[in-house]
Amino acid sequence: MAFAGRQGLALNLDMLLAAGNGIEESGDAKNWTKQVSGRRHELTLRALFAEELGALLQVPASQRDAAFAVLRAHGLSAHSHVVAKPQAAQELSVWRDTQCVLKLSLMEALKEWEAVSHQIARQRDNPACADSEFAVATDPSLPGLHQHLGFDGLPPLPPGRPRVAILREQGVNSHLEMAYAMDASGFEAVDVHMSDLQAGRHQLADFRGFVACGGFSYGDTLGAGEGWARSILFNPLLKTQFEAFFARPDTFALGVCNGCQMLAALASMIPGAEAWPKFVRNASEQFEARLAMVEVLDSPSIFFSGMAGSRLPIAVAHGEGRADFSVQGQVKQVLSAMRFVDGGGQATEVYPLNPNGSAGGLTAVTTPDGRFTALMPHPERVFRNAQLSWRGAAELGAHSPWMRMFSNARAWAG
Repeated sequence: MAFAGRQGLALNLDMLLAAGNGIEESGDAKNWTKQVSGRRHELTLRALFAEELGALLQVPASQRDAAFAVLRAHGLSAHSHVVAKPQAAQELSVWRDTQCVLKLSLMEALKEWEAVSHQIARQRDNPACADSEFAVATDPSLPGLHQHLGFDGLPPLPPGRPRVAILREQGVNSHLEMAYAMDASGFEAVDVHMSDLQAGRHQLADFRGFVACGGFSYGDTLGAGEGWARSILFNPLLKTQFEAFFARPDTFALGVCNGCQMLAALASMIPGAEAWPKFVRNASEQFEARLAMVEVLDSPSIFFSGMAGSRLPIAVAHGEGRADFSVQGQVKQVLSAMRFVDGGGQATEVYPLNPNGSAGGLTAVTTPDGRFTALMPHPERVFRNAQLSWRGAAELGAHSPWMRMFSNARAWAG
């Protein structure tokens, strides 16, 4: 917690040791200053590195008594102790018997903490990315996650509930979150598996829009979303359906993660998508699951209307998200809709701030009319504040700012 928050921490082990952490409760056992130092160090290590079940809660000092009252009401008071408090100094200190027995600078402690993982990552992953991650994690001058919004609230939504297909293939996940987000924004979300289209149980002509969801289509053994796209391109019935859908002037589509890769592979049949790149293996050579900072760019995308200039965290979970223009697309003509940025709000290619290595931080593309958008991050996994592992201090409502993206689509649909 101290490392993640860049916040100094003072640990006091007296209450844990007094609670009987392996100490005999007789004689002068609690006369700590008379105990043998070796025994005291052993008990200290037991307290610091216990492997028993437990939980660590951080509450404001003003609410400490209220927190203990709740624990007491549930019979946990005997197992609840004050063990630490934040401190202004960028230090990690350990106190025992009213004396400081260890003091390290926060960054020195963090480097020790990360050292073994760094060496493992250098051998397992791209060593340049491993070095970059270690440098970013241990640099106290780098700003962290933040939130800067270029909009306020959600657009007014028209009556009615247009039907949107929540499209999935074998192995795809996040379809439930996506259905929830689309339903909450005023659409009628319909679960549509590719086998439903193949068997004729559903027709794309019956929907106003579709979302190709993220996940591991075909277990990613066929190139993530590439195999999904080929199931359309090599099936005359499906190819005709998708071509007709894209050609209609009143439709829209969103591709996320695997769905982004799938739409990019279908770019030849999407009007205005000719400049889209192919999405290939991350530069780190690993699957990346992180909370990353992105900036919404000024683009015609119907999903990002009014959001240009906004910077905020978003969930990332992909192994093949690097935009590659060497075999497909035109980097000078592509319409970018979102990019990875650093804590200062600048476009970045530094790993892991940019988890896949795309040039210029590119991570979302759209078409000139804005109806079709493909992005690698997962807004459906963070459209509620409860889903975010970090959020702005003022963001306490049920919906996060990412809800604006789905509401924009509903407002556009009319």
